[in-house]
Amino acid sequence: MRIPLLLTCLLLAATVQAAPGQSGDDMDKFLADKGLLNRIGQVGQSVSHKASELVVNAMGFLGVPYRRGGNTAESGVDCSGFVKAIYEQTVGLVLPRRAEQQAAATQNIDKTELQPGDLVFFNTMKRAFSHVGIYVGEGKFIHAPKPGAEVRVESLSVAYWARRFDGARRVQRTAQANATGE
Repeated sequence: MRIPLLLTCLLLAATVQAAPGQSGDDMDKFLADKGLLNRIGQVGQSVSHKASELVVNAMGFLGVPYRRGGNTAESGVDCSGFVKAIYEQTVGLVLPRRAEQQAAATQNIDKTELQPGDLVFFNTMKRAFSHVGIYVGEGKFIHAPKPGAEVRVESLSVAYWARRFDGARRVQRTAQANATGE
């Protein structure tokens, strides 16, 4: 439930910053007096910018057909090709090609710590980390599920995915910085 609180703070910050001339507003004054206006803006930029960019770019793939070995919207994608393409296009990070390699290259996190942009893994082929998707928030993830299907958003609580859930992983900022030369 931290995501709705963060989004509320970000929306509040955007609203307050969009209308700085309303000096009579008690909330504006309180936030400004406490120095929170600037802090909320910084948190919004650093925490949610890349995550929201990842999610927005991932949503742009909705409806793209599944294609084994594919990694572009034009030719189709498989699960790991989709994740690889989104991270490369959004943050300039080149992740490994296969789901199990992506799992090995990322940090294990508890399911309760999931944030938009994190990776979720599933055992769909009787082997660990055989399927991957991108967490979008609110218990949902986006992925390229299988041949004959298209990129779509699904709930982690659906029985099929819940039974096969293999773990949550986070792409580290240091890995991103190293990959992009920052």
